[in-house]
Amino acid sequence: MHSCVIGGVDTDKEFHCAAALDETGRLLGTEEFPTTKQGINELQQWLEGFGDVEAVGVEGTGSYGAELTRRLHGNGTKVLEVPRPNRQGRRRLGKSDPIDAEAAARSVMSGQAVIVPKLGSSQIECIRMLRVTRQGALKAKIAATNTLKSMVITAPGELRDQLLQRNTQQLIATCRSFRVRGADPCDPLQGTKLACNYLAQRIHHLSEEIDALDAHLETLVTQVAPKTLSVFGMGVGTVAALLVTIGDNPERLMSDASFARLCGVAPIPASSGNVTRYRLHRGGVRDANSALHVAVIVRLRYCTKTKAYMERRTAEGLSKMEVIRCLKRYLIREVLRALRSDYENLQSV
Repeated sequence: MHSCVIGGVDTDKEFHCAAALDETGRLLGTEEFPTTKQGINELQQWLEGFGDVEAVGVEGTGSYGAELTRRLHGNGTKVLEVPRPNRQGRRRLGKSDPIDAEAAARSVMSGQAVIVPKLGSSQIECIRMLRVTRQGALKAKIAATNTLKSMVITAPGELRDQLLQRNTQQLIATCRSFRVRGADPCDPLQGTKLACNYLAQRIHHLSEEIDALDAHLETLVTQVAPKTLSVFGMGVGTVAALLVTIGDNPERLMSDASFARLCGVAPIPASSGNVTRYRLHRGGVRDANSALHVAVIVRLRYCTKTKAYMERRTAEGLSKMEVIRCLKRYLIREVLRALRSDYENLQSV
């Protein structure tokens, strides 16, 4: 038995490969386990068989390792998210599941792995799944609408003249009203009507699905984050994006600066010599960055203080986009205070 054990796991769809290191960094062993409930229990028991498990580095905590992360955390084991091995290391050491599992454990031991993963075990996970479903439905609706419009352009002249001048809603309603029962698909006019009718019905059903998902999301977000919704410029969609970005364990964010970095609105220093400047951070979660951008645009339109700030900073020589980046950074502080308050109330229920 060793006094301290560091674990590393390379996750996959059907099997997880685990590696164990002792306190000196010596490899104690590697083993594969199925991704079932019993397999995860065996993985943890295998690690504990070497001694007290200090931490486990898991690669892919948001995908194949999601259930493993939840189970390990639920059993009191510290879990850290491990980045993928860099190409230089793989070129030198090769690529295999045991090698990647050992690399995950060594990144924990070296202090390189410091990210606490999202747990995905509360209402925030429900919001994430509903948002993913809504985004898929919206993409399908846009694709179907574009296909319908392009089909009208190439339709037979009689049908084209009837549909071309209609707006999107009128076009969908007209195509849904086509009588296609018994239509001959071999006839170009009837075949086009049949195809347009199917596309219009698809768009209608997707619209109903999106409306239903919006209603579910509004109920969940209102229940989870009422104070954040009261922040000027924040709506259900923007708050949902930020909730999913943070996850259900906001304590992993040490400060508003770390939240800004996560959302991609933290300025990065790019100074040299006597020139002091900052550049745009193009990393972070783009959904969260987009949500903050929407909130700032709403404030610029309706908030007097935000308008005055824009006028003052542009008079100082900043561009409009630079001022918007500053406003995003200020908004982060206000939103994070509200989110933390909402999370405290949620945990006390």
